[in-house]
Amino acid sequence: MLAYVARRLVYAVGLLIGISMISFTIIQLPPGDYLSTYVTNMQSRGLEVSAAQVAFLKQQYGLDLPVYQQYFKWAWNFIQGDFGYSFEWQQSVSSLIRDRLLLTVIVSLATLVFTWLVAFPIGVYTATHQYSAADYIFTFIGFIGLSIPSFLLALLLAYAIFKLTGVSVVGLFSPEYADAPWSVGRVIDLIKHIGLPIFIVGASGTASLIRTLRACILDELGKPYVVAARARGLKEIQLLFTYPIRIAVNPLLSTVGWLLPGIISGTVIIAVVLGLDLTGPLLLRSLQFQDMYLAASFVMLLSALTVVGTFISDILLAWSDPRIRILG
Repeated sequence: MLAYVARRLVYAVGLLIGISMISFTIIQLPPGDYLSTYVTNMQSRGLEVSAAQVAFLKQQYGLDLPVYQQYFKWAWNFIQGDFGYSFEWQQSVSSLIRDRLLLTVIVSLATLVFTWLVAFPIGVYTATHQYSAADYIFTFIGFIGLSIPSFLLALLLAYAIFKLTGVSVVGLFSPEYADAPWSVGRVIDLIKHIGLPIFIVGASGTASLIRTLRACILDELGKPYVVAARARGLKEIQLLFTYPIRIAVNPLLSTVGWLLPGIISGTVIIAVVLGLDLTGPLLLRSLQFQDMYLAASFVMLLSALTVVGTFISDILLAWSDPRIRILG
């Protein structure tokens, strides 16, 4: 097991180094940079920017350096926790994303807990009661959850709640708490507003998880070892949790690598529709305005969390299924 973990750790570190190079290069690929975009916007407003000002800004932001020097400078600072400077917001990237990242983590983890708490018992029940009335009902609801786009569901629910109650559910805080420091009142206000985003973001994920878990358990229940275990008189509940479910969760454990980057990116469209101050809209804006250090930091964080999530998935799978430890 230790050798398996060590190999996966070496692969992860090497992959992160390669991703950092590719991420920074991709951010540099579009023609121009933030400075050229800034100059164009100033000129469109009728304001002239002199060559001396452009040269000063290039030197200030390090844009006069070769790309490889910009990369090494950024990578070294990134390792030390300095993610660079946001040109558009005129502040450090670390301070800019700190509050949004906290809110994104809260919403994402709450959605994850909601998804698993709802999907796991339903998936097990529908698999063990195949073709029952409950199975058909949950299957129908699951198909609805998968077919309705999340942003459309967000618009419909926000409109319906406003029409019925007159209360706007846009945002994570009431206006008086939006820019207030953290306090007990602000936490309570967040709890009041967080329910709708959790439900909307978790709807499609819950439906997908139910279908996946149901299919995997049904596949295991039809195998000879289950028939043999029943023939030996093993109780159904003991049989179910000892063998089929333990194997059926392997596909779910393998998706942990997709969950961690979701903490950073969030659901961008839903966050924009509901006016949520999460990291997703900030990432989108940084890409639109070529705010390269902010965009590169986000891309690197997403990539790093994907690698870390995959590493965690590998460990969980190896712990759950001894065959993976042997073959891995």
